Amino acid sequence: MTALTATSRGPIDHLSAEDIELLGKELDAIRQQILDSRGERDAAYIRKVIDAQRKLELTSRGILLFSLFPPAWLVGTAGLGLAKILENMEIGHNVMHGQWDWMRDPKIHSTTWEWDNASPSAQWKHSHNELHHTYTNVIGKDNDLGYGIMRVDEDQKWHPIYLGQPLWNFVNACIFEYGIAAYDLELGKNLHKRRRKNPEFQARLKQALKKIRGQMTKDYVIHPLLSGPSAVTTLTANLTANLIRNLWTHSVIMCGHFPEGVQTFSKKSIDGESRGEWYLRQMLGSANISGGPLLHLMTGNLSYQIEHHLFPDLPSNRYQEIAPKVQELFERYGLTYVSGSLPKQVASAWAKVIRLSLPNDLLTKLGKLTKLA
Repeated sequence: MTALTATSRGPIDHLSAEDIELLGKELDAIRQQILDSRGERDAAYIRKVIDAQRKLELTSRGILLFSLFPPAWLVGTAGLGLAKILENMEIGHNVMHGQWDWMRDPKIHSTTWEWDNASPSAQWKHSHNELHHTYTNVIGKDNDLGYGIMRVDEDQKWHPIYLGQPLWNFVNACIFEYGIAAYDLELGKNLHKRRRKNPEFQARLKQALKKIRGQMTKDYVIHPLLSGPSAVTTLTANLTANLIRNLWTHSVIMCGHFPEGVQTFSKKSIDGESRGEWYLRQMLGSANISGGPLLHLMTGNLSYQIEHHLFPDLPSNRYQEIAPKVQELFERYGLTYVSGSLPKQVASAWAKVIRLSLPNDLLTKLGKLTKLA
């Protein structure tokens, strides 16, 4: 077994190999307890959320038929934005993780669900479920951390191009669903001259373009035309609702893996990684958002990002129940449970984006000047 090594070793120096394996066994026990207790209460929960989301979307689109009137535009746009967030976060993301496959309901199953997003579900499941959750925060393996376009750790070599990282991170937030689709296609790698004609990539690109075309036709052609005289205002409402969803989703995901205190890992550190070490990496590489029931629902319960990364296939409505047990393990094993309010975590993540856009030597000088001041 090779001991896990964070790029900042300190947080796990005190843990022996035996400690880590014992931690893994305790987490396995928590997972099994939830698996054994899944039942009608959980099934009723996801069905209720899906029903509420569909009614909210239908009502909002109905109101937008009259979007020529400002009050109807405001109410319909807000409702549609919330409906899109619910569909992507609490429903689509979690259904495609297989959290509800145990129900054996073909309408709520990871193999059949297609979400309201530019990225085809099959491609997203590969890049997210298989790659991101396997190689969480491993630099050079987990491109979900910064989507391969940002400097995410001081140990990464700085290049002047990173000076623009705050700007393109904001642009990526605004068009986030298309950023995810590009990431799922690994465009940076596959648009290379030697790869772009690869039959497998061409098939995936065709599938993604078909999905994007369908999404744009639905939101920017069909629904506006159905609004008749309100076509233009319905178009702007759909654009705004998608922007709301993109900014919210980007913020939640940034809060989950990018605030100060979250660890990153080198490729070599996961060679021969054990089950316990994988669990430990999820604990150190994730951060939570504190808040009430509405916040948890609208984040898809990714406000419990730590618990989600430990148990990505457990029903999302059970993370709140699991969280105190997980937090107790953090305390007992001398680990830091990174959590904070939404404004705090968003600010921390953006501060890190800006800080890492600058070279390390400049950061050192600025730190010294700050101390002198």
